[in-house]
Order: sequence, then C-alpha cells, then structure tokens
Amino acid sequence: MAGLHVSVSFLVIVVGLMNLSLLSASQNGNNDNLRDACRVTRYRDLCIHSLSSFSHSAKQSPSRWARAGVSVTIGEAKRVAEYLVKVRKQGTMKGSRNRAALSDCIECFQDAIDNLHNSLGVLRKLSSKKFERQMSDVMTWMSSVLTDEDTCLDGFAGRKGKPVKLIRKQVMNVSYVTSNALALLNRVADAGAGSLNI
Repeated sequence: MAGLHVSVSFLVIVVGLMNLSLLSASQNGNNDNLRDACRVTRYRDLCIHSLSSFSHSAKQSPSRWARAGVSVTIGEAKRVAEYLVKVRKQGTMKGSRNRAALSDCIECFQDAIDNLHNSLGVLRKLSSKKFERQMSDVMTWMSSVLTDEDTCLDGFAGRKGKPVKLIRKQVMNVSYVTSNALALLNRVADAGAGSLNI
C-alpha cells in the first residue's frame, strides 16, 4: 500500500511538472510573438512592455497586434487628457500663453481620442473586401493623432516651468505609444487582406 501511495505521489508530481513545462513553453511562444510584433516599432522596449498583456490573445496576428496597439494608445491618451484637465482645474499653469497652450492641448487630445476610437472601431470590423479603404481611413486617423500630439507639444515650445515640463513628458510618452501603434498598423497594411486570416 505504501508503494502505491509513493507511485501515485510520484505520478502527481510528474504530471504537475509536465503542465508547468507546457505552460512555460506556451509563454515563451507568446513572448516570441510579442517580440516579433514589436520588431517593426521604433520604441521596442515600450512596445513589449505596453503590449505584453495581449500576448495570449494576439498570438501571430498582425491585425490583433495593431488593435492592441491602438487600444493601449486610447488608454494612454485618455490618461493624458485627464491629466491636462486636472492641471487646468488646479490653476497651476502660469502665464496666458501657457494657459492658452493648455486649452489647445486639451482640445487636441479630445480630437485624438475621437480618431483613436474611430480607428479601433474599423480595426474590429476589418474585411478583405473593404480592406484597402478601411486601412486608408485608419492610417489617416492615426496620422492625425500624431499631428494632434505634435500640435500640443508645439504650443509649449520654448516654455519653462515644472507644469510645462510634466505636460511635455506625458505628451511625449503617449506620442511614442502612438508611433508604435502606427508601425503595427503599417505592418497590417503591408501584409494585406491575407493577414486577416492569421
């Protein structure tokens, strides 16, 4: 009886180790897919960090990685927009030019968030029949997002002070995420409608 108990215990341990090794192999495969997807981006480390939670669902699909990139960008853009509104409400921005730049920046981010939502909506409905037109629309909207972010930064050009410095840092960070999303979208556009089946 003791021998049977030892055998069963040994079997449970072996099965547990096999499951762990399968899980590890699966995670390594997902990490390989993530690194491969981020290979086309300018800010690879940021891409890997920001998209790691999508590894399991996106796998090798360029269109899923692009959707993930746009989703992350929406979250970051909303976070920055909320921060900008908070700065305006706190009244810590000194100087009429800085306050005007802040208002313009808030407006730019509202426009950017609308364009990001438009992009994500189309990406969720990509079809081989409408692929060229859909990707053209998405690329236009995403380019507009980058322009909005640049316009926000331009408003603070040559300006100094801690609030300005913090805003510039926040906006630069979201522009890096946007750049990565655009690179992932370019990969989908280059791969063509056939990539939708992956």
